[in-house]
Amino acid sequence: MTGSSINQDIPPTLEVVEQGSGQRCVKLSGSWNLRNLVTVPELNRKISSYAAHKNMQWDMNSVEMLDSVSALIIWKAWGKKLPDALQMKPEHQRLFERWQTQELPESKQVGSNSGLIIKYMNQLLSNFLAQLLQLVTLLGQLVLDIGYLLRHPGDIPWSEISSTIYESGVRALGITALVGFLIGIVLSYLSALQLKIFGAEIYIIDILGLSTIRELGPLLAAILVAGRSGSAMTAQIGIMRVTEELDALSAMGISHSLRLILPKVMALTIVLPLLSVWTSAMALIGGMFSAQTTLDISYQQFFLKLPDAVPLTNFFIGFGKSAVFGLMIALIACHFGFRIKPNTESLGNETTNSVVAAITVVIMVDAVFAILFMDVGMP
Repeated sequence: MTGSSINQDIPPTLEVVEQGSGQRCVKLSGSWNLRNLVTVPELNRKISSYAAHKNMQWDMNSVEMLDSVSALIIWKAWGKKLPDALQMKPEHQRLFERWQTQELPESKQVGSNSGLIIKYMNQLLSNFLAQLLQLVTLLGQLVLDIGYLLRHPGDIPWSEISSTIYESGVRALGITALVGFLIGIVLSYLSALQLKIFGAEIYIIDILGLSTIRELGPLLAAILVAGRSGSAMTAQIGIMRVTEELDALSAMGISHSLRLILPKVMALTIVLPLLSVWTSAMALIGGMFSAQTTLDISYQQFFLKLPDAVPLTNFFIGFGKSAVFGLMIALIACHFGFRIKPNTESLGNETTNSVVAAITVVIMVDAVFAILFMDVGMP
């Protein structure tokens, strides 16, 4: 491209001239820029038709101006290669040399919306199955580790289990108590508004007892632990990946599953049922407080009526499902932790995925328990 003194408004022209030797020459002249080419759309078709003749000569010495877009259009019309007999200015030659030394990106054909949806669904399904297989593999390795520890009790990582119980259980007592107490107040207050209409205030004890001990207590504790402790476990393993501590453990011959996964799984399996009992107790206390305020049901009456309203089987159902919740949360947290790549972006993404997946699995498992034990423990 030449200096600013060139008149850029000269329209591009293309003509075929006969030379003395009988050869035909395609002569280009004018200002070949994108603005001028838009006004003469047939030039591209003419260049392509003349380029089909291999013995055609090309003369571009009369081209006053040539920008990179026009050079690319001419280059494609030539079939992405320079003609054998070509004359042009040196500054224009450099534009075409650029296309000779690099590959042009091929345009991808955009499929239909249905095809894209099917491809996206297949990708989601394959990713889900791959992660499910990795979780099953992790669970199988956990079973093998438990079998090994039963034969070698001295290798049980008591310190790791103890520290995880403290971090995931003891330090979570405050938040679970607060949430359980507030949920109990809200549930009792909303139930009281409806029971007053039918004059059935005494049945608030049945509603609070069944819903809290059997469902809300274990579910609330599991969701809080998944968001608080599950994310911390995933981030901890991810940081070990970033700082290459996992590689150091492998180099020293220390099993990742025995020292990292097993303590977390055992600790959450032990501590989450206890947290669910604690959360349920605080929710019942909040419900009693609200029932005494709104319905004038005394604390003594609440305590006396509760064992008859809620059979003991519901306590064991909630206790058992909490153990399963703890197992699944720890497995998912470790699974996504080991998927983290040694960069901070992957650390944040996988930690978020861990929390979302853990809460989703907890709700799904709770639904399975609700269906399996539908007729068990009902008064």
